[in-house]
Amino acid sequence: MSAERRNEATRLVILGGGPGGYEAAMGAAQLGANVTVVERAGMGGSAVLTDVVPSKTLIATADAVRRVKHAETFGVHVDGLDSAVTDFSVVNHRLLDLAKEQSGDIRTTLERAGVRIIIGEGRLVDNRTVHVSRPDGSEQTVEADAILLAVGAHPRELPTAKPDGERIFNWTQIYNMNEVPEHLIVIGSGVTGAEFASAYNLLGAKVTLVSSRDRVLPGEDADAAGVLEDVFKSNGVNVVAQARAEGVERKGDKVFVTLADGRVLEGSHCLVAVGSIPNTEGLGLEEAGVQLTKSGHIQVDGVSRTTATNIYAAGDCTGVFALASVSAMQGRIAVAHLLGDSVKPLNLDLVASNIFTSPEIATVGVTQRAVAEGKYQANIIKVDLNTNARAKMMNVDQGFVKIVSRKGSGTVIGGVVVAPRASELIFSLALAVQNSLHVDDVAETFTVYPSLSGSLAEAARRLHRHS
Repeated sequence: MSAERRNEATRLVILGGGPGGYEAAMGAAQLGANVTVVERAGMGGSAVLTDVVPSKTLIATADAVRRVKHAETFGVHVDGLDSAVTDFSVVNHRLLDLAKEQSGDIRTTLERAGVRIIIGEGRLVDNRTVHVSRPDGSEQTVEADAILLAVGAHPRELPTAKPDGERIFNWTQIYNMNEVPEHLIVIGSGVTGAEFASAYNLLGAKVTLVSSRDRVLPGEDADAAGVLEDVFKSNGVNVVAQARAEGVERKGDKVFVTLADGRVLEGSHCLVAVGSIPNTEGLGLEEAGVQLTKSGHIQVDGVSRTTATNIYAAGDCTGVFALASVSAMQGRIAVAHLLGDSVKPLNLDLVASNIFTSPEIATVGVTQRAVAEGKYQANIIKVDLNTNARAKMMNVDQGFVKIVSRKGSGTVIGGVVVAPRASELIFSLALAVQNSLHVDDVAETFTVYPSLSGSLAEAARRLHRHS
């Protein structure tokens, strides 16, 4: 019996239309399930509407400015650069339109696959019943054989720094500005804070980045964070390290950020990027038998099951990795397990991720920190890009590639790329990690000359003697 016939009676209700939700919906529909998605804002969720799509579109705009500003180093002279970036409302209008268009494309694709979409707030009555409150005030009940929770997360706010959407922002409100801020103070030096600091610096704003740790990107590869800090310094970004923000106050067209040591930073705008909180409150999880972790995230196992036998969860609400790709993988794994398709548990050692600063920072698999802590026995080679021919042609003088290979076997277990479009370059290393390729497999694969990817092969060749 085909999977479609076997699963056609299975009623799957998905709460949340973000990457975890819509990828699961598509997979379940292809396997023959009767799928309903309940989404409160629009398909794609916050990833498409207020986070990944708009932020990366903004960053793409900033990168265009960077290339124009540095055009003279190639012998290209551009006039009128200032006028090209003054109408910031056009920039935001474009990125929000792209987000809306992407959301519409996702909805169309799902509806063509037979997925029913309900716009509204969903709440679990029990482990087989979902109550939906629609925006027009109407209500309905949806029965389910299985439920997938992909409800995401929302920005964490400081009680002494309440966003007003005009001068003080969280990362969903930052697109309200209609001009480049004179002086943007970013609180938080994690991925979100670093990305926006990089983008607005390139767009022409004065930027101050407040970090509670001793460096930016404290959870990332130390060498990569060091490159970004050097770039920030050369570009005029003021990094205030080992400083904790106590509060933010607005006075007219100014904002004042008070630090724990008593210092006060003055700027025109402030972005608070201090993490996120899972959207699990008021969801009816207790009634359905779904347990939470101490951090308030939904507890899941390797195949996305919760503590309720027929309820699964995916995405930021699970507290695994706050990445759209991981959310999508969790959703696909959940429906595969539910509907009897072939499935492998989520393996976080295979995850590839990217930080869209300038330069980009991409990583996959085992980190150098994990090796230093003795969790893995490995050899590590780092090759700087300043000797790469294509990098010189592109005027790229900072960045590197790093490969981590298992000691003894020589298999590739991790990698880092710091470069323009590192998000694209990391894919070859991700393939190597996913398929346990030997460093010689990478070294002996033809690369284009000249290309940045040539440095990946060079790093692999240098690891040959250790394998």
